[in-house]
Amino acid sequence: MGTATLWRGARARTEAFRRWMYRDGRPGTLARAANRLSAWQFSAGLLSPARAVTLEVRGRRTGRTISFPLVLAELGGRHYVVSMLGEDTSWVRNVRAAGGRAVLRRRQATPVLLVEVPPGRRAPFLKRYLDQAPGARPHVPVDRHAPLAEFEAVAARFPVFRVEAAGRTDPVTLPTPAGPGDPR
Repeated sequence: MGTATLWRGARARTEAFRRWMYRDGRPGTLARAANRLSAWQFSAGLLSPARAVTLEVRGRRTGRTISFPLVLAELGGRHYVVSMLGEDTSWVRNVRAAGGRAVLRRRQATPVLLVEVPPGRRAPFLKRYLDQAPGARPHVPVDRHAPLAEFEAVAARFPVFRVEAAGRTDPVTLPTPAGPGDPR
């Protein structure tokens, strides 16, 4: 058995495990614990990819601040966040209820406005997101190398939000990597 075959098998098992952690489109106990750890790690900027951030948004029912780890996708000089689990996620409902007002953390708090991209314009952002967020690939039913037309067929199911500086429409500036513990 060749190395390529072993690699494909390991990758398939990893993707199956990730789908299992989010079965029924909701995080299970293990995924919730991993998300809490990732949110802390991403907000501190420790040992995490440069695109990793923590989203903080007011809960629509409790009013408490909810923290959630996300990956920023960059396209055309702007940042975007995508819901890898689709429409029916708490953070998406909370962002909508908050009128898009949220905070992104990566070593510092950055107030932002998340502006939802219309479904008919989401495909290029979804494709770019899959290039930059490998953990999301098992949850989106399109290969990241597929033509844009395949992304257009599923784009309406995956909310995309453009990240803007709160109170302005110019691109938001987030902290950049600060050394070996913060790979780009």
